Amino acid sequence: MKSLELKIPPPVVALTLAALMWLVTVMFPAADLSIPGSAIVSGVIALVGFAIALAGVLQFWKAGTTINPHIPHKTAHLVDTGIYRLSRNPMYLGLLLVLLALGIYLGNILTLLALPAFVLYINRFQILPEERLMRKHFGPAFETYAAKVRRWV
Repeated sequence: MKSLELKIPPPVVALTLAALMWLVTVMFPAADLSIPGSAIVSGVIALVGFAIALAGVLQFWKAGTTINPHIPHKTAHLVDTGIYRLSRNPMYLGLLLVLLALGIYLGNILTLLALPAFVLYINRFQILPEERLMRKHFGPAFETYAAKVRRWV
């Protein structure tokens, strides 16, 4: 399973799950729910998700470090300010919120299964390998940071 580590960009994982969510709504219309105000609720959640992800990207940019999830070994700085005081992975959290928004918008209960699938995949194949490299690269500073700030929220 190590062969999948750091291979598929998280946005591609999210887009793949989004496509599967849409397919589920087509294939299983019996699982559709009527959610009053779903367009507004999903829009707000999507905006929050995009804002959180963007805040993470901007904080990396400000620190002069890479946002490319395939080359965490090129990380120049341990970013622990801004949004990173609240979440060690705001970009992934933002993607998760956008998937949640899509699930609410589609209004099919089965689409919500994509959320734990995303978390499990990203934890195993993206976050854990990144954290191994961060521990090697930043040592005790990363350990201190990881003890203070949760992985997701």
